[in-house]
Amino acid sequence: MQRSIIPDIVQPTDVAYATLDETIGHAAAAMRDRKIAALVINDNDGNLSGIVTERDIVFRAVAAGMDPKTAKISDIMTPNPDTLAPGDSASDALELMQTRGYRHLPVVEDGKCIAIVSIRDLFNSVKESLEDSIRETEAFVFGDRYGA
Repeated sequence: MQRSIIPDIVQPTDVAYATLDETIGHAAAAMRDRKIAALVINDNDGNLSGIVTERDIVFRAVAAGMDPKTAKISDIMTPNPDTLAPGDSASDALELMQTRGYRHLPVVEDGKCIAIVSIRDLFNSVKESLEDSIRETEAFVFGDRYGA
């Protein structure tokens, strides 16, 4: 069975975001407070404009000597990121993440980010599918009394 990003992998949620003119320090604090590893960046109309991850903050800002109190998120974000639609398959998401080296992808509907799917979310989904398949195979091979 092919799983869709929404509702099989993640649910629509109140996605944490920042705006283009906010500082890197603000982004880092928001990520810390919400215990998340990626933050979407919205334009003034609330549409997805970019994404910034904890790796972006470390590699593009801290390692480059930027001052997180003054440098803008727009200086380090990935603009116009690849996205997923709610009906995209988990396998398509995994392939895109593997091919492009992503760990997080925004799920977008009508220009708005309604969820973020992580590689961890997809791993858990694949693991669950494999476990279900093993149980079904065991039941078929050994009958209903197996394990009882």
